[in-house]
Amino acid sequence: QLQLVESGGGSVQAGGSLRLSCVASGRGYRHTLITWFRQAPGKEREGVAAIYTTTGTTRYADSVKDRFVISQDTAKTTVDLHMTTLKPEDTAMYYCAAGSNPWEDFAHWLNAAWYYYWGQGTQVTVTS
Repeated sequence: QLQLVESGGGSVQAGGSLRLSCVASGRGYRHTLITWFRQAPGKEREGVAAIYTTTGTTRYADSVKDRFVISQDTAKTTVDLHMTTLKPEDTAMYYCAAGSNPWEDFAHWLNAAWYYYWGQGTQVTVTS
């Protein structure tokens, strides 16, 4: 089982940067797809960026490509989301989610229902 704890949210002006962290504890960090989702009020939860922990391969939503970078520290079993050039539309609760997969497969990475483990979320607010 994995436990996920997010941190690093806050309030920032448009154009600024924030780094979110997701610490994964417990068994099963390897062979896991870890994804950052976000959900704004009144909107559906959307996938932002994902990483397959065994290979480090990543995926990004078009809305954040070239602005956000997902990375991992395998020794600390931590997945970070470095967000730059933030926009007011990036305002949302950001969640870390994980699902086990014995091989690299991003077919489900945008499907929130596929993930078994979720963190409690961290709020990001971008002001104009």
